[in-house]
Amino acid sequence: MAKKLYVGGLSYNTTDATLKDAFAQAGTVESATIIIDKMTNRSKGFGFVEMSTDEEAQKAIEMFDGKELDGRTIKVNEAKPMEPRAPRTGGGFGGGNRGGFGGGNRW
Repeated sequence: MAKKLYVGGLSYNTTDATLKDAFAQAGTVESATIIIDKMTNRSKGFGFVEMSTDEEAQKAIEMFDGKELDGRTIKVNEAKPMEPRAPRTGGGFGGGNRGGFGGGNRW
């Protein structure tokens, strides 16, 4: 069974390919993904690597946690399952219960 790893502290220049190539030193990489900010289309500085076995995942943690990649010291550990989040409410221009445009003093 594949084991998913969290990789934090990444350089904004690190790519999916760079991450995959680096972690391939520890074993077979099933996937390597840098998380991208939707608004800026820039890396958020973290990503996930999925190794093919638990043993390879443990080896990757030992090899890379606290080590340097692309000029940054990275943090590598087992990824935690994503927890469900409450749906977002409000938003938009003047959304929520505060009303929209306007306000202030009237002369």
